Amino acid sequence: MEYSPPPLFKQGAPARVKVTVFALIAIVLLVLDARMNLLGGVRSVAATVLYPVQMAALMPREALSNMGGYFSSVSTLQREVQALKEQQLQQATLLQQAQLQMAENAQLRRLMEGKAQLPVQSQMAEILYDARDPSTRRVVIDRGSRAGVTLGLPVIDNAGVVGQVTRVFPFTSEVTLLTDKDQAIPVQVLRSGLRSIVYGRGHSGLLDLRFVAQDADIQVGDVLVTSGLDGMYPAGLAVARVTQVEKAAGSFGRVVGQPLAGIDRNRQVLVIMSHNALPERPQPAQAHEGSRRKLPKMEPVPQPPLPAAPLPAAGTPAAAAQAAGAPAAGAPAAGAPAATTNTAPGAAQATAPAARQATTPAAAAAPNGVNPNVR
Repeated sequence: MEYSPPPLFKQGAPARVKVTVFALIAIVLLVLDARMNLLGGVRSVAATVLYPVQMAALMPREALSNMGGYFSSVSTLQREVQALKEQQLQQATLLQQAQLQMAENAQLRRLMEGKAQLPVQSQMAEILYDARDPSTRRVVIDRGSRAGVTLGLPVIDNAGVVGQVTRVFPFTSEVTLLTDKDQAIPVQVLRSGLRSIVYGRGHSGLLDLRFVAQDADIQVGDVLVTSGLDGMYPAGLAVARVTQVEKAAGSFGRVVGQPLAGIDRNRQVLVIMSHNALPERPQPAQAHEGSRRKLPKMEPVPQPPLPAAPLPAAGTPAAAAQAAGAPAAGAPAAGAPAATTNTAPGAAQATAPAARQATTPAAAAAPNGVNPNVR
């Protein structure tokens, strides 16, 4: 089969001539455009006309590049999101630690200010954990007998009384909180000076003032402070604020208070290292006992002997009548009413034993004092 060129190249001048002519025309146009800028409008029109064609020609390449970029960007974003999540967790942990340290620093600053204002020696302690008994309100602190902690020492914070040391170990101590049901503290109302005793109510976190009279000068909002009468707590420590006052029908009212100390919030506390020393009570009972021992021993007073009744003389009618069983002269006859006499009670009691003694066999003895029945 014979090859023949296309019809375009069969007609006219040869191809070399055409290439030369078109090359010269292109050079002339380039020179004119560079020198006089005559083809700017033609070039803009051509670019506008050819723009859709260019975009259509570039679509496959753009699609392939966009697809590769999409998958690569998704994987990159996933890695970045995972890294950001880990960084956020680390930052959250650090932020929580920073917030906890800031709160502890603020609490420590308040404790140091309160410690500087205390007139007694104290040391700082940290609450380790709650006690194991769920029915009580107790915590364990990191100070024990090695640090000088003893039984009965008060525990406070910057706001008020927290509790009292009730059990001591070598390195730790157990503190009974103010709200425990077995805890009681003598207090007084700061406004009026009324003294009373505050008791804990257990897990409710409130305090009771028991045995408060109906006309007691106490109001909602009054601050209760320690009175110092128990010798344990220094006087003037804040305890609670009165939140409820009820006047009952009985002889006593009901007063409820809210503790001022951060019993369930703070972890740092102050242990007051000295008791409120009070003078010893006088002992008058021992002086009375000593004076009683010096007294002589009391003995019952002996009764004086009763006087014997006079016996009738022998041979007289009265003796004969008594021997015969007849009533003596002056005695009332049988069935006759006895004569009433105004005898004093003492005289009647004195004559009664004498009469009984006269009726005994010994009273019927002979005038010479010898009993005729004894042989």
